[in-house]
Amino acid sequence: MTAVDVATADPAPFAGVIPVDATVLVVDDEASNRTSLEKIFQKEGIRVLSADGARTALDLLRSHKVHVVLTDLMMPGPNGVELLRAVRELSPATEVVLMTAYGTVETAVTAMREGAYDFVEKPLKRATIVRSVKKAMEHATLLAENQKLRAEIQALTQREIVGQAAALRQVLEVARQAAPSVANVLVLGESGTGKELIARFVHQHSPRAARPFVAVNCAAIPESILEAELFGYERGAFTGAVTRKDGRFARARGGTLFLDEVGELSPAVQVKLLRVLQEGEFEPLGGATVRADVRIVTATNRDLGREVEAGRFREDLYYRLNVIALTAPPLRTRREDIPLLVDHFLGLYCAKNGRPRLTIAREALDRLVHYAWPGNVRELENVIERAAVLCQGPELREADLPGTIQDHDGTPESLSFPVGTPLSEVERRLIKDTLRHTAGDKTLAAQLLGISARTIYRKLEEM
Repeated sequence: MTAVDVATADPAPFAGVIPVDATVLVVDDEASNRTSLEKIFQKEGIRVLSADGARTALDLLRSHKVHVVLTDLMMPGPNGVELLRAVRELSPATEVVLMTAYGTVETAVTAMREGAYDFVEKPLKRATIVRSVKKAMEHATLLAENQKLRAEIQALTQREIVGQAAALRQVLEVARQAAPSVANVLVLGESGTGKELIARFVHQHSPRAARPFVAVNCAAIPESILEAELFGYERGAFTGAVTRKDGRFARARGGTLFLDEVGELSPAVQVKLLRVLQEGEFEPLGGATVRADVRIVTATNRDLGREVEAGRFREDLYYRLNVIALTAPPLRTRREDIPLLVDHFLGLYCAKNGRPRLTIAREALDRLVHYAWPGNVRELENVIERAAVLCQGPELREADLPGTIQDHDGTPESLSFPVGTPLSEVERRLIKDTLRHTAGDKTLAAQLLGISARTIYRKLEEM
């Protein structure tokens, strides 16, 4: 009896989707089996390549796009399992289906643990072999699409530092020199200048680059749970702690922990952070002491020196954090980078929103270059994202920009108050005008005012 039963009735229709260029590579040392399988797959409209052994198969795999390798398990020279391992190394997206005779099923099951998609027993039935190979092709196609989608998402979400201005290059040069060290880095600068990007730059150029980068916005996490978020807790540490939970320090083990808005830390958390910096250890709530294997990078838009003078920030912690200070330059000091940033964000958000790449009219770009940008790069990014969504033509024109930019005459917006104006009225007008500037975006307004989002929501409730 031949190993392949070609006389079996046509297989049931396959419900899945296989690519139009579907290709199977048949590997068998018996020519008659290869010929029978070629006829079966050709009738199914599947392109077939064939090889009499593992070495020939690998040569074909290097020169052709193959979705599925269908290989005999027992062959002279490298066997099916050894071919499987080579395929996994050479072409990870290619699925492998094994053909196995009676008595070798256990070996085939072991091969599946090493990455084979399926195995079929001899004598092969046409319906069985076609179904198995088509399912493997569908799986290979889905894997390839998922990998492509992940790559596209990563390309869209991957943040990068864009610009050539001297002010920016100087900061990055110091960051590059500091990155290989163990020194703590404090990133200063106005809201929206890209402090987290500089922190990531330090991480990516450090020996810890292959390990996690964990970012924490200290202003965005309620004070009541920030300590538990940072240091974790053991089961039963407090009411509601029904399971153990790792904190951000544990998740960043071996990598970098970025504490944004570090000036918002409560006195209690400041004490625990100081211990980490001094002793290299921390205690989860309700747990034992744990070694802290992290590089700490912090950032703030506050003047921490003044916070120390006012008694709101520990002086010893400030000096521990401020070993190397990097100041992210505001956008108004690097206007030559605005065309580069506009081009970058147009590419990013047109792709993200599935529309053709927009160009920008000269008068619109001039408006952007001469605008004051109190919200810095983040504000520019928001403007370009809005344009990528709302612009109706192929070119971003001046009329597509927000009214605050169209009406801007090149001088910074300002407010004036008569002497003796109550502080509450000053706060009310500042918040109201800033919200007008940000089109109601409370988070951006809080960033422009140098306060936390919690603060602006509370102030609005009091008005």
